[in-house]
Amino acid sequence: MTHPISPLVPPARPRPRGIAHYLALAERFVLIMIAIVLSLLALLLLASGVQALVESVMSWTIRDNAIEILDTVLLVMMTMEIVYTVTLSLESHTLVAEPFLVIGAIAAIRRMLVITAESTKTTDGIAFRNTLLELFLLAFIVIVMALSIYILRRSQATGKSIEEPMPE
Repeated sequence: MTHPISPLVPPARPRPRGIAHYLALAERFVLIMIAIVLSLLALLLLASGVQALVESVMSWTIRDNAIEILDTVLLVMMTMEIVYTVTLSLESHTLVAEPFLVIGAIAAIRRMLVITAESTKTTDGIAFRNTLLELFLLAFIVIVMALSIYILRRSQATGKSIEEPMPE
């Protein structure tokens, strides 16, 4: 059943869209383009890693190339985590912290693996000390990020915001 339009109430006019609407559209477009470029990059990196793996297996040099292949695979993981984060931002219109923490942890672990592999070639005492210091700092970063993820998940599970004071 349709209601007659009252002569006292003018028909609703479409509201003019403000600049914020167009900025939001631009943001969505840019985020979609970023996700596409990152996905293509991840696919190309993965193909490169598979090719390196096959060549290493065929030439029996897998031991020499394992760290480089692992580095490539971890870079693909980081790239896809960024794509996941961009996708979350598109869907929820909010910036979610946890995926960035995961990306940071993967990046630190990736760097630790590369440093460890390269440190076997180091004979200089000062360079070795610097390598140990960098590994210690990276391990500290991984622990801090893991704790941050734990606290973030725990605060979400209890329904408490991080800014809210805990009851005494």
